[in-house]
Amino acid sequence: MAQIEIFERSWPALPFIGWQDTCATLHMWTQVVGKIRLALEPMMNHWWQVPLYVTATGLTTSPMPYGSRSVQIDFDFCHHALVITTSDPQRVEIGLAPMPVAEFYEKVMAVLHDLGIEVSIWTMPVEVADAVPFEQDRQHKSYDADAAQRFWRALVHTDRVMKQFRAGFTGKVSPVHFFWGSFDMAVTRFSGRTAPPHPGGMPNLGNWVAREAYSHEVSSCGFWPGNGGFGKAAFYSYAYPAPPGFADAPLRPAAAVFDKNLQEFILDYDTVRMSDDPDAMLLDFFQSTYDAAANAGRWDRAALERA
Repeated sequence: MAQIEIFERSWPALPFIGWQDTCATLHMWTQVVGKIRLALEPMMNHWWQVPLYVTATGLTTSPMPYGSRSVQIDFDFCHHALVITTSDPQRVEIGLAPMPVAEFYEKVMAVLHDLGIEVSIWTMPVEVADAVPFEQDRQHKSYDADAAQRFWRALVHTDRVMKQFRAGFTGKVSPVHFFWGSFDMAVTRFSGRTAPPHPGGMPNLGNWVAREAYSHEVSSCGFWPGNGGFGKAAFYSYAYPAPPGFADAPLRPAAAVFDKNLQEFILDYDTVRMSDDPDAMLLDFFQSTYDAAANAGRWDRAALERA
């Protein structure tokens, strides 16, 4: 029992250099599954119909409509399986093990076909440079089961703290969700005002997609497991559009910085996990960076926040 408690409470080490190949492969695998959700779900504002969600064992699409039926796809990082279930009910598992993205894509689409679910997706990955269509990608094929599980444990902790932070806002706020395009976890608060058109410029992503995502002013915080341009696991926060003075606002904790290249506030994941109270430190970071955006942007905080 003591070992279980330590496993559950501790924030796991997640050195990017030790699992970057598995991270890159999982990124592509989640894009395959995420694009299936994109094809099946009705459109929602800011593309909120496409992310994945943290579960007690991994990541899920949640139920997706298919005619009068529903289908759900889950990454189980405890038993290392991709689980596809339908409301008929039917259930099929694909073992998660080292395999090329092309093979993973082929297996998933074959299972859906056998379950009577015909879905067509655009097989070009988005938001990544030098992308290769899923059916041609034999480069990404790593799966370190221990690293995948540590990644999921980090998501579990982050999901828990983000939900606590989300609860303090009564204005429009996103769910806590995992975006498979950028392979990061995020929760976003909205001022209620529209924003100028986003400039776009993301690889294999139409500018109109970014403009829908950022149609209104936001303060967003999130977690990169190692990707994202920072080179290691980190928490981030940004505002769009960034109001004057945002980057110079006082920040907590002291270890957090504003990265001029990324134009975002950054807090190293290891700083959080090795602190005496990781939850409190992370909440402080989320709150102080939101304060920076809301104060500099002159949000109507009295109307948007819970006392």
